[in-house]
Amino acid sequence: MTKGVAGIGKTVLTQKFTLDWAEGKAHQNLHFTFPFTFRELNVLKEEKFSLVELVHHFFPETKQAGICSFEDFQVLFIFDGLDECRLPLDFHKTRILKDPRKSTSVADLLTNLIRGNLLPSARLWITTRPAAANQIPAECVDMVTEVRGFNDPQKEEYFRKRFRDEEQASRIISHIQRSRSLHIMCHIPVFCWITATVLEDLLKSREGGELPKSLTEMYIHFLVVQAKVRKVKYDRGAEADPHWSPETRKMMESLGKLAFEQLQKGNLIFYESDLTECGVFTQVFREERGLYQDKVFCFIHLSVQEFLAALHVHLTFITSKLNLMEEEQSQISQPEQRSPVQLYQSAVEKALQSPNGHLDLFLRFLLGLSLQTNQSLLRGLLTQTGSSSQTNQKTVQFIKEKISEDLPAEKSINLFHCLNELNDGSLVEEIQQVLRSGCLSTEKLSPAQWSALVFILLSSEEDLKEFDLQKYSGSEEALLSCITAPEHTFLSDCRLKNCSLSEISCKVLVSALKKNLSNLTELDLTLNFLQDSGVLHLCGFLESPDCRLQTLRSDSMFQLCSDQHDDKVVLTHSEQKCPDSDLHLRLCSLSKTSCAALVSPLKSNPSHLTYLDLRDNDLQSSDVQQLQDLVESPNSKLQTLRSVEGWSQSSCFQMFGPKVSLRAKMQSFL
Repeated sequence: MTKGVAGIGKTVLTQKFTLDWAEGKAHQNLHFTFPFTFRELNVLKEEKFSLVELVHHFFPETKQAGICSFEDFQVLFIFDGLDECRLPLDFHKTRILKDPRKSTSVADLLTNLIRGNLLPSARLWITTRPAAANQIPAECVDMVTEVRGFNDPQKEEYFRKRFRDEEQASRIISHIQRSRSLHIMCHIPVFCWITATVLEDLLKSREGGELPKSLTEMYIHFLVVQAKVRKVKYDRGAEADPHWSPETRKMMESLGKLAFEQLQKGNLIFYESDLTECGVFTQVFREERGLYQDKVFCFIHLSVQEFLAALHVHLTFITSKLNLMEEEQSQISQPEQRSPVQLYQSAVEKALQSPNGHLDLFLRFLLGLSLQTNQSLLRGLLTQTGSSSQTNQKTVQFIKEKISEDLPAEKSINLFHCLNELNDGSLVEEIQQVLRSGCLSTEKLSPAQWSALVFILLSSEEDLKEFDLQKYSGSEEALLSCITAPEHTFLSDCRLKNCSLSEISCKVLVSALKKNLSNLTELDLTLNFLQDSGVLHLCGFLESPDCRLQTLRSDSMFQLCSDQHDDKVVLTHSEQKCPDSDLHLRLCSLSKTSCAALVSPLKSNPSHLTYLDLRDNDLQSSDVQQLQDLVESPNSKLQTLRSVEGWSQSSCFQMFGPKVSLRAKMQSFL
């Protein structure tokens, strides 16, 4: 299973894989690769096929070749877009089917194929957005990968390739880096394309003018560009002609209504009948056509649907005073219920109640559309203006009150992005002043200030190279706020000294590091009192093949779990470098149990370890047989093993000495 957010490149990845196979460049162990999309399978919801018939239906070449059995072939089935599946996949009640030539519903067919009941020799590759991944039982998934999109150098590379003029490209890159909300979104390739489309048009039409700084402003310009394209391409108008006409306004109203209603239902795919009133905006929709199937459409990116949905809510309110964010609309409402403040407050409440955050970006756009400056960009589409500056101030105050509540990290972070869309940075400035004063470490921060601090760390103009929690009144609460935020930056140095970290925070920390560990080289956990399971979590982190940690420090008392021992472990200075690494385990009172727990990750990554210090422990030769496997590994680079109390020189030589290759590798054995 491959996971990733909308527009991140999952489909392109499967297409590249298939193309490389078809051209004979890679994956030649496969006899057949059959790529499907759930969009085209949805159309067959009411029909029945056998597995062979389904393949013949989509890939008639196999039928023409007389292939009616796939048991003797290496076959890969690709199912792209599980999040778009409208088939009732029931892994509990579906009857077992093992005959590839027996017809059944497409849903039952897929369920049995994924279960491994049908054609168990086949390989399956499913792509999905993260929220839909749990539709497939965990026992049916052997491996999970994640597409994360562009890293910072790749973002820059994209714009330099798109804009060949070096000066122009540098200006655009610099602008995006200064606007962190844009820079964060640019990890999504489709958003890079939207941004480039807008900036290319603006640089042509107004040299030296100010470029969009917020998401709302960027998407308004994108909509205007599409209106221009439609005017010229389909209405045969001139570029200088007004791009909003009564006809296009009506089309936008229909398009926005479709976007909003389907967003509420969680629908991302539309059929041709859904678009009868929406007209054609060539680069807003993407058409997908399955073999012999009806046309299906989707917005080029979920964020476009979210923007148009927000525009629909805004247009509806200013034209009819109808608040679409209220659950029930009373026929006769009070004036205060028809105020813009009520609209925005109800939208904030609804977004906070969303369990999967599906209204987060929608909320940013809706609040951004409340600004007069953004409304002026839509002059011609908007015939009336909406809220006043007083309304915006009330909305800002309401959001600040919500931030001061005990919200999950991702919710509070999104509310700060909302404040950005409203051009309010007062809460961030407040905490920045405290940071500049140097008094932060002596003050107890409020929840709102903690949220502001996390937002500052995440949206800093430069990547956060070092995070020292002690500077911020080091506490477990602060750690959990920082490391569970969805947009946290990669760290190369993380210091969590004397933070009273518990087993729970250690587990959360390790989970976060496993997701984003590629740049972390130093982790300092000194003066914490982690329980036995906390240490085991850290061992699991070291065990990861992607771990690039060079230095792990801890002087704390670790209690490792054991039924027979009460082991106290002091990890005074351990390093797992690549390629050179030192591991110091002095004064640890290590027992056989402790040694097993700590040596396990070293066995997984033996090539990184060159120096192992086990002095001042009470280990006997018989207690550390695990080390023999470590040293004898053909990948081992161990050069120095410092003395182990209770080991005689003869017992050490007996364990490691007879092998000349091992003696050659061991430069010193003290």
